[in-house]
Amino acid sequence: MNTRPITKLDFAQIVRVIDHWWGGPTSALAHPMFFYQLGRLARVVEDEGQMVGFLLGFRCPDEAVGYVHLVGIHPGYRRRGVARLLYESFEQDCQREGCASMKAITTLGNEGSVRFHAALGWSQEEVADYAGPDRPRVVFTKELAPVAEEAR
Repeated sequence: MNTRPITKLDFAQIVRVIDHWWGGPTSALAHPMFFYQLGRLARVVEDEGQMVGFLLGFRCPDEAVGYVHLVGIHPGYRRRGVARLLYESFEQDCQREGCASMKAITTLGNEGSVRFHAALGWSQEEVADYAGPDRPRVVFTKELAPVAEEAR
């Protein structure tokens, strides 16, 4: 398996498969701005030429934070290290971009996401009203080590 930057063809495929991969209507979360305006750091994982995972993420424009917006893993590739590969690749990109930290969110009760982020060393905090009145979220953060100038 290898990871690489997202392409327009990948984004088109994501829109086609996301509802199946997530097990319900979710395609609205794959908004085109996460490809056209904010997609420079978005990644896909391929296995023998087939996309088996994606991460829509970006560097926040007003702060040195890499933000993971949406991750999808092909159902046949779950628990095979695809998400870890995506996160590690995105983290390296964020470090090269000068990010001091990374951030992601999930809904309360998404224990799989909580366990995954904890295993990768992310901190978590439940924030009331994060997504609006009576819409709490689990907010994940991870501090990043600075990258030496010659590695950028």
